[in-house]
Amino acid sequence: MQNFTVRRSTSGDEAGLARLAALDSGTPPRGPALIAEANSRMLAALPIGSGRPLADPFEPTAELVALLELRRAQIEAAERQPVGRIRGFRGRFRSRLSHA
Repeated sequence: MQNFTVRRSTSGDEAGLARLAALDSGTPPRGPALIAEANSRMLAALPIGSGRPLADPFEPTAELVALLELRRAQIEAAERQPVGRIRGFRGRFRSRLSHA
């Protein structure tokens, strides 16, 4: 597989998402999405939150869609974490320094 990038969608992605949705007989995501692209070409997209993936049917995209689904699960898990929760070594170290 070629090199690719996974990123969040921006307002400038509307035309690319519409093209991808038309290729995949779907509808473009209404909200933010994760995008997998290679050589500045959108190959797959997955709405953040809920919704089905969109993928270019003329490219091998099964692994890209699986990666987007994994990344969406990671984002959702991070959003469920309590705000202010200190995680990892660095957080514990800072906490100890602030009490010293």
